Amino acid sequence: MSVHIGVIGAGAIGCYLGGLLADRGYPVTLVGRARVCGEVTASGLLLTNMEQRARRITPQQLSVTTDSSALAPADVVFVATKSAQTHQAGEQLRAVLHPRALVISAQNGMRNAEVLRAALPAHCVLSAIVGFNVRSLGDGRFRQSTTGPLVFEKTAHPAVAEIATVLEDCGLEVELRSNIRELQWAKLVMNLNNAISALSGAPTPQLLFNPHYRKVLRAVMDEALSVLRAANVRPGKLGAVPVSMFPLLLGLPTLLLRLLLSVQLKADPDARSSMWEDLARGRATEVDDLNGVIVELAAAHGCEAPLNRRIVDVVHEVEAQRAGSPTWPPDRLLEVLGLSGA
Repeated sequence: MSVHIGVIGAGAIGCYLGGLLADRGYPVTLVGRARVCGEVTASGLLLTNMEQRARRITPQQLSVTTDSSALAPADVVFVATKSAQTHQAGEQLRAVLHPRALVISAQNGMRNAEVLRAALPAHCVLSAIVGFNVRSLGDGRFRQSTTGPLVFEKTAHPAVAEIATVLEDCGLEVELRSNIRELQWAKLVMNLNNAISALSGAPTPQLLFNPHYRKVLRAVMDEALSVLRAANVRPGKLGAVPVSMFPLLLGLPTLLLRLLLSVQLKADPDARSSMWEDLARGRATEVDDLNGVIVELAAAHGCEAPLNRRIVDVVHEVEAQRAGSPTWPPDRLLEVLGLSGA
């Protein structure tokens, strides 16, 4: 196979996607932090999907480095950095990529593709939505912990269709969609659970099926959807259940919710958000590019989002402490966010 794949920001998502492609014979170069590079160089990759099928990729099957200049031969580059590093990634890519290289933003948030396009005006830059979570377990081990689609922005570029087909053959749910902006809004609303996961330390199933955590999540999403309506933004349908129905579903009795969510999401018992992992590792989170976007959108359209604003402030306070997740139980979280009497 002649298409050379690059990944910049090779963490959980980047290693998982790059590893799947390396397993299918593509030349793959991973550019990431020294810690991840050391693990992968020593142990290779062990990727486990939701069906517990494992793929082992040896160190010899891919190139791993901290040096972005190694991406010079890449025909397709996945950008999987945190949003705060997007501009830097774009500058690094501009210095090394050949003009025909395709760049795909596989990141959370709404602004990353635009940032990359500004840094890479001579390149084709596309958005992608990674609708599933991947957990980093250390020593080059990565496990898909929730279901969800991988959505590529629809384009005539032949490499996109080729890569999408290969990843689908690897067991991922892959879609090519032209209405990617609407779907990004839907993913953003879904990702508002990330901060709740980070502050509570609770796994995703517990957030959904504990009625007290669910009260927080429902309030956060309901406020966000109200802001989207005020801004005349209509989120697309990402999965079986429209995101506009999530607050209604979260208000249902737990047994009924379990039944209805079974068509939308499957999650490992210990699945947690990437924001929880960021706090655990003492890194800055993406709360400004998730809940913060709702706050900004509200201000731009003459309304308020006090709950999402409070979440942004609280997460930044916890970040500054560099002590990991505060692991707040539901009653403490409700109190901190001003929802205990709501």
